[in-house]
Amino acid sequence: MSEEFTTEIRDGMAIDWDVSIEMDDGIVLRCDVYRPIEDGAYPVMLTYGPYGKYLLFKDGYESAWQRMAEQHPDVTAGSTNQYQNWEVVDPEKFVPDGYVVVRVDSRGCGRSPGSVECWSPRETDDLYQCVEWSARQPWSSGKVGINGISYYAMNQWQVASKQPPSLTAMCAWEGAADFYRDVSHHGGIVCTFLQNWYDMQVESVQHGLGSRGYKSSFTGDWVSGPSELSDAELAAKREDLGAAVLDHPLDDEYWLSRMPDWSKVTVPFLSSGNWGGQGLHLRGNTEAFTKAASTEKWIEFHGIEHWTEFYTDYGREIQKLFFDYYLKGEDNGWADRPKVQLQVRHVDKFVERFEDAWPLARTQWTKFHLHPSSTSLATEPATEETTLTYGGLSDGVTFTSEPFAEETEITGPLAAKLWVSSATEDADLFPVFHVLDPDGEQVVFQGALDPHTPVSQGWLRASHRKLDAEKSLPYRPYHTHDEKQPLTPGEVVELDVEIWPTCIVVPKGYRIALNIRGKDYEYPGEVDQGLSNMKDPFTGVGPFKHDDPTDRPPKIFGGDVTLHFNKDMTPYVLVPIVPAE
Repeated sequence: MSEEFTTEIRDGMAIDWDVSIEMDDGIVLRCDVYRPIEDGAYPVMLTYGPYGKYLLFKDGYESAWQRMAEQHPDVTAGSTNQYQNWEVVDPEKFVPDGYVVVRVDSRGCGRSPGSVECWSPRETDDLYQCVEWSARQPWSSGKVGINGISYYAMNQWQVASKQPPSLTAMCAWEGAADFYRDVSHHGGIVCTFLQNWYDMQVESVQHGLGSRGYKSSFTGDWVSGPSELSDAELAAKREDLGAAVLDHPLDDEYWLSRMPDWSKVTVPFLSSGNWGGQGLHLRGNTEAFTKAASTEKWIEFHGIEHWTEFYTDYGREIQKLFFDYYLKGEDNGWADRPKVQLQVRHVDKFVERFEDAWPLARTQWTKFHLHPSSTSLATEPATEETTLTYGGLSDGVTFTSEPFAEETEITGPLAAKLWVSSATEDADLFPVFHVLDPDGEQVVFQGALDPHTPVSQGWLRASHRKLDAEKSLPYRPYHTHDEKQPLTPGEVVELDVEIWPTCIVVPKGYRIALNIRGKDYEYPGEVDQGLSNMKDPFTGVGPFKHDDPTDRPPKIFGGDVTLHFNKDMTPYVLVPIVPAE
């Protein structure tokens, strides 16, 4: 193994560029090490991922950086910002406090050779070995923490279940945990996000692009070098992720091999979710918190863009408290901190509150029943026997409550119970949970990506309605996705639809609504042009679209869908009402 690397003293740090970490199969990964100048043994903050350790945040993600820097000056304050990197910590804000920051380019990406297979068991093994390598270095105290957003959070759940001995604590900031349910197939319906993300954010920094890729503002060297590979050679060294999604329509071994074993996730962790993270991360953060065996676990919820709060003083100070306690042994009160931290979302602000459990212990699970003749929501069941029919690829039908008589908080997961038939052998349902102002206008929020995100969303393909009885909860149905159960046209089936968690304080005089649709939600106002690192404009669901024509042929999914009502079929949406303390 080559030990050659370059060390520089810059901006109060000793930086080791392109340090080698040899894996058990002989592949040599490359990492950068940011450490205090003074010799010593320091705790390690580690990340492993594909986005290019040499790539400056604002060079690769220009619009995201500009928005954050303009609206949150605390992010750029106190740093030269010359080492800012997408979705990982700024070393200039951790190294001075006695941490070593290690950034590893994952196999096949950035400066690390090899073949790209995102979140694969091979990558999990690599991350395990990077943890243990970091613990053995002369600048390391032997205590290693992992901290990062999205990709750098998702692989934390995987490696934690392998229990590397030196992994002491981790912070998973907006990190999906179930690659089938959270990412690739919402309710069994293909989400096109993975292929588009892969094209824009992984292929663009694949190792071997060399001079055809980005040039580093850090070092002046090539982000995806030094190798120069042909297009054919590059293609041969990366998985066709879009094809893999379509080739694995059920929750088979491909997806199961990427699932953590929650009974073995025992490391202390902080999970951080975003109320606007529908379609990617939010569900994973709550599932991890509720399922992991760890007895030392916390969860925090916030809003706005999915990357921003990680870098703000608010987010960084939470991370520092957590890691100072576990990696440095500081008696800073973290152990006595309530397990749940909420930025409770109002229509115009966030208000911080702490709780002891998730879902919140005092939740009043309230059924709002669907009434067909008035298309209304009410707490008493409908009694009429009738049906409502809508086109399978249409905007569907909306059920609306009376105005709330008082301010009401809704915080937690939701679920819908429906009785449905289809004119064809299948149907896709897209329930969207809304809050409406006194004029009937939808209340939308800056989501994790899309600035016009509804309060909450769910998805279910009717042929994937089979439930796992052991894992299902009234407020969080859990579908097996292990077989397809086609519909017989006209036959009524019972569907339990998971609707992702949310938080909203509904003002007095506002209403709630449930829109049962046959396609993705679309914001009725002006289209947002999206982000420089995304392919398409945002129309309400950001990049989390479900419009792959091979997955949703109109011949099957364009037929009429009928909702059924009678004394034995009283559909409802289960809503987590939270009374004041």
